Amino acid sequence: MQVAVVTFDGFNEIDSFVASALINRCRKDGLEAFITTPTPVVTSMNGVEVTGQRPMEFVTEADVVLIGSGVKTRDVVADDRLISRLPLDPARQLIGAQCSGALVLARLGLLAGMPASTDMKSRPFVEACDVTVLDAPFHAEGNIATAGGCLASQYLATWVITRVLGEEAARDVIDYVAPVGENRETVERAVRAVHAGEVALR
Repeated sequence: MQVAVVTFDGFNEIDSFVASALINRCRKDGLEAFITTPTPVVTSMNGVEVTGQRPMEFVTEADVVLIGSGVKTRDVVADDRLISRLPLDPARQLIGAQCSGALVLARLGLLAGMPASTDMKSRPFVEACDVTVLDAPFHAEGNIATAGGCLASQYLATWVITRVLGEEAARDVIDYVAPVGENRETVERAVRAVHAGEVALR
């Protein structure tokens, strides 16, 4: 199972790297994430240059697609050519968005009738797309999920791992990266956030 972590110019390092790093702890179980970029090199919001591991076209073959956020997301959604390179299919792919990545999902028409989680700065722009924004760090319906707040990227990764490999695999990963002495509460918080987000409309 392959995961495309879509990373645009001006990206937020926490969003792309945390999700990718957590998911890649499952490589031995056949789940692997790749930083996927529209150009060979992208520069983060803090000036970190990163060489993409996969080109944007990789999203068509990926089993999971996560859209990262950044300071240029509104430019991304205004670029018809760039958006056309994201032919996502929720019928066969798990699709997630972090913070302003929700704008990309809205632009693609994937949030129609579905509320979303996003960060506070992106909230008014997501709401302007006629999307209801929740006061929650994570929300998922079917194969589409959104997370709000940079550190909620761990919840997006927890959701992906749980959906692909099961909850125990997700618990193992979060336990491994948890601050020493805070393992149990960190694991429970992540699992609880995902369960709460998925239960919201039941």
